[in-house]
Amino acid sequence: MSASHQPGPRQVAAVTKAIDLLETLAEAGDELGTNELARRTGINPSSVSRLLATLAAGGLVQHVSATGRYQLGPRILHLASATLSQFDLRDVAHPHLRSLAELTGETTTLSVPGDTEAITLDFVQGPSSVQSVARVGRPSVAHATAVGKVFHAWGGRLPDGELPRYTERTVTDRATLEAEAVTARRRGFAVAFEEREPDLNGIAAPILGRHGELTAILGVQGPSSRFTRRPMRAALDPLRERAAEISRLR
Repeated sequence: MSASHQPGPRQVAAVTKAIDLLETLAEAGDELGTNELARRTGINPSSVSRLLATLAAGGLVQHVSATGRYQLGPRILHLASATLSQFDLRDVAHPHLRSLAELTGETTTLSVPGDTEAITLDFVQGPSSVQSVARVGRPSVAHATAVGKVFHAWGGRLPDGELPRYTERTVTDRATLEAEAVTARRRGFAVAFEEREPDLNGIAAPILGRHGELTAILGVQGPSSRFTRRPMRAALDPLRERAAEISRLR
């Protein structure tokens, strides 16, 4: 599904039932057995049993061996913490996104690390009539965008297999990309020149946690006809200063 589209109307029945079980456990605030969960949700007991086994394998529920009942699992806390962290991060970073967009005249983005790419969490469009495209939920490819290169430089893995070539300037050689990652980490930023799209340039800097881990990425991107090397260099210090400030406030 495209990140720009709303979710479709069709739903997966098993997932809907699993959500019902989780919500029922949350509302109960206590352990519940299979039959009680079946009674409260209206789901067949055998289906409840299979769903609970799947949820338990993922850490979303926990089987209490002493009672034979179930309660919410520890992974729920992890997911809740990550969600709260992202909301907090967006609140902290948005004023910096706005001021950086005003200063550079280009689109600024806030992204968070994913599995093999970074995902846009927030953005502010530049004031110019010609703007680069940014969307919440849009992925930044790890080998072909400035944001993705920061993700890779600070520990994000590249996808398996042959890396796709998007433009003539896309780097697909893994040894070259590893060398770029070392350079980006040393300098504290990454750049991309028409590597994901033929008319788009970008720079990006890491937002780090208190132990030096990558928590988010601040980026500036614009049309290659306007966001050339000179304005990119001029934007570097403000970009890094704001990334460091967000890191300090986190």
